[in-house]
Amino acid sequence: MAAVTEEQIRTALAGVNDPEIKRPITELGMVDTITIEDTQITVRILLTVSGCPLKETLTRDVTAAVVTVAPAAAVVVEMGVMTDEQRKDMQTMLRGGRADREVPFAQPGSLTKVYAIASGKGGVGKSTVTVNLALAMVKRGLKVGIVDADIYGHSIPDMLGVGDVRPTQVEDMIMPVPIKGLKVISIGMLKPRKDQVVAWRGPMLDRALVQMLSDVYWGDLDALLLDLPPGTGDMAISLGQHLPNAEVIVVTTPQPAAAEIAERAGTMASMMHQRVVGVVENMSYLQIPGGERMEIFGSGGAAKVAETLSARFGYDVPLLGQIPLDQTLREGGDAGDPIVLADPDSESAKVLQGVADQLSGRSRGLAGMQLGLAPAGRL
Repeated sequence: MAAVTEEQIRTALAGVNDPEIKRPITELGMVDTITIEDTQITVRILLTVSGCPLKETLTRDVTAAVVTVAPAAAVVVEMGVMTDEQRKDMQTMLRGGRADREVPFAQPGSLTKVYAIASGKGGVGKSTVTVNLALAMVKRGLKVGIVDADIYGHSIPDMLGVGDVRPTQVEDMIMPVPIKGLKVISIGMLKPRKDQVVAWRGPMLDRALVQMLSDVYWGDLDALLLDLPPGTGDMAISLGQHLPNAEVIVVTTPQPAAAEIAERAGTMASMMHQRVVGVVENMSYLQIPGGERMEIFGSGGAAKVAETLSARFGYDVPLLGQIPLDQTLREGGDAGDPIVLADPDSESAKVLQGVADQLSGRSRGLAGMQLGLAPAGRL
């Protein structure tokens, strides 16, 4: 084996990212020791917790990195666990030296676009839209996170096939679950048991939202999507308080009864000084053999919502897309295999990708946004 130095190996390992934190393991202090003996190189890696779910991924990536500088070596990867002090040092580093918790997406310098997916009522496919929009943005090359803020009706983990996965915790910092290129957190992932019922009142809901925003290490995201509970209750108010810069997407179905309720969700967002950036209509029509469309739930609901909200707010609230009734769309959600990945050529996937493309291509405007200004003498 040609001579290789510890410095060369550390340089190679700088290209290995922790699978959860998405930062170099050398930067995180995870590389403990490197031992070079004859034809064997042993690298000892310090995990944040002993039960790290991605040990195999880390072992594979470390081995591959060492082989690039020592192709003839036998590589052994040993796993240890960080001490309490080392975990605290990592947590401080990840927070940029700040000890206090804060919602990073609410800070003035944040470049992450925050989209809140809202609906006036349940059963309109809001969570399905959230998951597929997020994955469609990932397909565009964006770094995307999802917060399942529907505390009582959390369904995002199952829709992504990670219903039984629990996040890794570093001290009081939580690592979002990485899946299909996304970073995801849900109250369902934080419960001791999957079948445990969440029965909380207003203050606890607010606390849960803050925890998922501030205690989770999100890293650098291009977009964060929040799947809100239906209606205009506590969580919508908390979102407006903690993320006034969030932009709202209203999901409805075509029938007038659902559309009228959807208008309330949009109006609620405006009351919290958030901009409504568009309306998505789900279950718009059923494509039947012969090319005809059967409008099972009526038609025109989302267009009416968009028209009403545009007139009410004084800026354009577009109809972003109309998603057809699609058995594959439903099956993909139940199986943890969303349609934009499972069947990207389907009409539903194309519509969802088109909505994501419109949102990803938008520049941030000031209309409808809270600027944080106050009259002179009232600061």
